[in-house]
Amino acid sequence: MKNQLRFFGAALIVFLSACSTKPIIPFSDPKGSLTPVVPPHVVSRIIPPHVVSPDVATLKVTNWNTLPGWRGDDIRSALDAFLQSCRVLRNQKLWMEPCELAASVQRDDNAILHKFFEHNFKPYQVLNPNGSSDGLITGYYEPLLKGSRKLSDRYRFPLYKVPKELLVVDLGNAHPKLKHLRLRGRLEGQKIVSYYSRAEIESDPSPLQGHELLWVEDAVELFFLQIQGSGRIEMDSGEIVRVGYHNQNGHPYQSIGKLLVKRGELPLAKASMQGIKAWGIRNPKKLNELLHQNPSYVFFRELPAGISGPIGALGVPLTGGRSLAIDPRAVPQGAPVFLSTTWPNSSKRLDRLMIAQDTGGVIKGGVRGDFFWGFGKEAADQAGKMKQTGKMWVLMPTNYGQKNLIP
Repeated sequence: MKNQLRFFGAALIVFLSACSTKPIIPFSDPKGSLTPVVPPHVVSRIIPPHVVSPDVATLKVTNWNTLPGWRGDDIRSALDAFLQSCRVLRNQKLWMEPCELAASVQRDDNAILHKFFEHNFKPYQVLNPNGSSDGLITGYYEPLLKGSRKLSDRYRFPLYKVPKELLVVDLGNAHPKLKHLRLRGRLEGQKIVSYYSRAEIESDPSPLQGHELLWVEDAVELFFLQIQGSGRIEMDSGEIVRVGYHNQNGHPYQSIGKLLVKRGELPLAKASMQGIKAWGIRNPKKLNELLHQNPSYVFFRELPAGISGPIGALGVPLTGGRSLAIDPRAVPQGAPVFLSTTWPNSSKRLDRLMIAQDTGGVIKGGVRGDFFWGFGKEAADQAGKMKQTGKMWVLMPTNYGQKNLIP
């Protein structure tokens, strides 16, 4: 019994330090005619709009003049993304009226759309616990891989479905302070032990035999697919299969880019996705050892054909250039967020109305965002090199109010 308690304590520390925030959410229908059905355990993880964790962020009441470039942004696509959010938000009292009005506003006039937001929302600047307003803005995208439904010499790297042996324990049932946190593991006799790490899975795949979803041709592309959380797989027949995040093995994410910099194998300026891929081509014998340094491993599900984008943590399709992954302890899921940053590797301004529709295991903190660039080569290029400083304002309905505000 003491050994079990010691393991649980150790596993809990690991879990709390690096748990994944992506929940298991059913996707909506491709035509968009049905409201996504979000199970109760997911709803509980979407932090209510009136609760912002003070150890993560505070919100400062401000005005529209403080938003740089607000009037210059063409926000028509942002409205469409917000209407996707409303498929979930319209069932919450705070959002009912804004969502109803958004559905009927004139969409082809950018000036009218700005007035719509200015009349129905208030901007609140997101601040870090120390009062600073700057934070890290990274990027992600939807990659395209070559693959097959069958193992072959060409297609030999598997995407796995969620294994039946993976246990997900809701720690909120054990203690209120652990609400929204989960422990992942597997049974070994009568004990819960850590689930297999990336190195263990790839060194001995036998425990996951029969859980293969698809097979792809490139191990590095598969690694980055797991980091992005969703993607498209192109078959030899031309068929495109969309896959999305379904669960994770519970191990903390470790950046292999930072590791390469620490080892002196890459300069910091080249520790991007593109730089890491180029390093792998130059160092094929070192590649597996490097990839295994990230013990986190993602399991996928096949998504229905015809959806407009990958499914984010909110349970609705993401919109390229308008969806943002945030920490839901600071920014309510589904809310509009005005982002002020710069284009990747540039000083050119990027001031844009985004919609908070996703989360991520490493997206932690008040002013912290992950910009979804969409699909395609340009999206991959922008996402791979994006590591900018930015500011964020969350737009809340005018009747919003809660205690963690700075007047």
